[in-house]
Amino acid sequence: MCGAPRTDDPRFLKFLATGGIAALVNLLSRYVLNYLMPFEAAVVMAYLLGMTTAYLLARRFVFDASGRSVASEVRRFVLVNIVALSFVWAISVGLARIVFPAIAFTWHADDIAHLVGVLAPAVTSYVGHSFYTFARK
Repeated sequence: MCGAPRTDDPRFLKFLATGGIAALVNLLSRYVLNYLMPFEAAVVMAYLLGMTTAYLLARRFVFDASGRSVASEVRRFVLVNIVALSFVWAISVGLARIVFPAIAFTWHADDIAHLVGVLAPAVTSYVGHSFYTFARK
């Protein structure tokens, strides 16, 4: 079954819940990291923390055992998330540095840009992890 997941699929709902926790880790860590580095770098570092959280939660609560080693799953998880990171970074930085200044939007602009960026790849990540990362060997 290819395509978008159904919104009543229990596994997709678990993915969204665990992904929400990982997104919160991502967002909160980006906020803290902004005190130590520029926004663009903080988005990447925070994504790595969120991605680690997402892997651990998805492996434990969402997907069945794939029959692969943890190292193989992690490599596959990272590949799927490299694609997602490109979306997150482009959307977050694009909104924060180009779109929001162009429309004079300043109210928590970095935070909102990052939130939109983090939420954007939810469906594509689920499909990638279902059919690649955690697919049965």
